[in-house]
Amino acid sequence: MIDRDGFRPNVGIILTNQERRLFWGRRVGQNAWQFPQGGINCDETPAQAMFRELEEEVGLQSQHVTILGCTQGWLRYHLPKRYIRRHCGPTCIGQKQIWFMLRVDCGEDAFCLDKTEKPEFDAWRWVRYWQPLHEVVYFKRRVYELALEELAPLLYPDGVPDRNELPPRATGFLRQRRR
Repeated sequence: MIDRDGFRPNVGIILTNQERRLFWGRRVGQNAWQFPQGGINCDETPAQAMFRELEEEVGLQSQHVTILGCTQGWLRYHLPKRYIRRHCGPTCIGQKQIWFMLRVDCGEDAFCLDKTEKPEFDAWRWVRYWQPLHEVVYFKRRVYELALEELAPLLYPDGVPDRNELPPRATGFLRQRRR
């Protein structure tokens, strides 16, 4: 489903643990890291799509998380020209996303990256709040920045951590997909 402006409706998911670290997933077969995300089907609300994507990509269900909040509106990013497929159906120039912040209320053993035939992630780790801005693919960086800025007060009501403090490259343990 592509809107009239060429954007595919999508949800983004920021998972946080009790230490206010964020889930950071490595895309299968790549050295590319991102938050869980996925398209909204025409018969779904953004919240329904978020819970479906959460289970498909991370293996968590609604009872494993608490919704802390979501962005007030759509955040958009454009795909680089080399990724735009112009010869199949309506042309998609990018994605428009509603971002959700969820607190994980279960143990890490509930995470399962291979719930589907085509997993999105093959490993994951917990990272500091602003670290994704230093590691996400360049064309998604501004959307990540806007989502993290808008949702930060949900985790940090007494003051958001300094964004300029560059976090260490590796934070915590790398958890790999179960085989």
